[in-house]
Amino acid sequence: MADQQKIGLREAVSIGIGGMVGGGIFAVLGLAADLAKGGTPVAFLIAGLIALITAYSYVKLSKAYPDRGGTVRFVNEGFGKGVFSGGVNNLLWVSYIIMLSLYASAFGSYAPNLVKITGNNALDQHLFASGIILIAAAINYYSIKVVGAIESYAVIIKLFILLAFVGVGAAGLSGNPNIEQLSIEHWESPFALVAAGMIIFVAYEGFELIANAAPDIKQPEKNIPRAYYISVLFVIALYLTIAVITVGSLPFTEIANAQDYVLAEAAKPMLGQAGFTVITIAALISTFSAINASIYGGSRVNYELAEDGELPHEFTFIFWNQPIGLAVTVLLTLVLVNTLELESISSTGSIGFLLIFAVVNLVGFRKAAVIQSSKHLAATGLFLCLAALGALFVHNFQTSKTNLLIALAVISTCFVSEYVFKRSRAASKTETKQSPPS
Repeated sequence: MADQQKIGLREAVSIGIGGMVGGGIFAVLGLAADLAKGGTPVAFLIAGLIALITAYSYVKLSKAYPDRGGTVRFVNEGFGKGVFSGGVNNLLWVSYIIMLSLYASAFGSYAPNLVKITGNNALDQHLFASGIILIAAAINYYSIKVVGAIESYAVIIKLFILLAFVGVGAAGLSGNPNIEQLSIEHWESPFALVAAGMIIFVAYEGFELIANAAPDIKQPEKNIPRAYYISVLFVIALYLTIAVITVGSLPFTEIANAQDYVLAEAAKPMLGQAGFTVITIAALISTFSAINASIYGGSRVNYELAEDGELPHEFTFIFWNQPIGLAVTVLLTLVLVNTLELESISSTGSIGFLLIFAVVNLVGFRKAAVIQSSKHLAATGLFLCLAALGALFVHNFQTSKTNLLIALAVISTCFVSEYVFKRSRAASKTETKQSPPS
């Protein structure tokens, strides 16, 4: 009976692919193409290789410490439950909120192409983005089973449509004059390609969800590595193909004009308005399912941090049959999606996950003897994450100091608030011990 509760390789791979191919590709493809031009596929490849090398540390840690806390457990194993680990884990929760904002922003960009509410496109985007967050929150409060059912169908639908797009798009590239845009003379500088890859790194972060499912995976010694590597390699290939088709189908001016919904625009040369509509519907399904799953995931991380004493215990309280962290996650997401631009959200999210993945690679390096891993590969993953972070910091400093300040403010808030919380809790315990009995 116990084995019936386990999940097989196919389900584990689906978790990884579903986590990555959520709303990310729909949200950031236009941003990457605008920054990297003809080198957009290279930007996706660079980001994918960092994800693949980091997946090695996740494989070893998932096998050594199978736990539904996933990344939270790995960080705690590496550094104990102190201010540093608490700050990193708080950043993980906040990064979930940033991803939610990214998905909602993408939903808000695609939806007005099908339905107009006010006639003001900017206002419509905010209305759709806010509305879909509230709908997903209501579903999460109503039933977690419904969340799971939506995810199982959404993964199949979005992959079917994206693979159909790839098949039709690849067939139509040969006669498209814009294919010349992929030639090396249309690439941006190597630094710009790296920066573009790092800004859209959020499109790959979802493979870490496999770690949360590690305790339930059948034959973990064999299936955990396969789940990580198959899902990451599949998504790299999918993103590269989509990037090639998009840049090879549309002139750069059209890509820039349709940056927020470029994947739908790329379907027009092949399938006309019908293709535009189908991809738009796929984007809405994908971003909605990603919002639905991320609200659940974010609230669970919040709950686990509170249980571990890295957030106030009040976050374990129940509100309408769900942890109160769900409501806090939703409220913070609504604030971000209605105050930040898409590039700010994507850049901050990428910085957050690159820092988290750097820490996970560092844990893999420090625990190499215990988890039987290669120090060299873990060190390589750590170096690449830090180098990518540096490139992203430099790019933001040169192009948008506001984006850099937002990211630094988010990171510092996570660590400072953890320090203040730990100090206040320690002081409270000291006062309790020193208080004379009544």
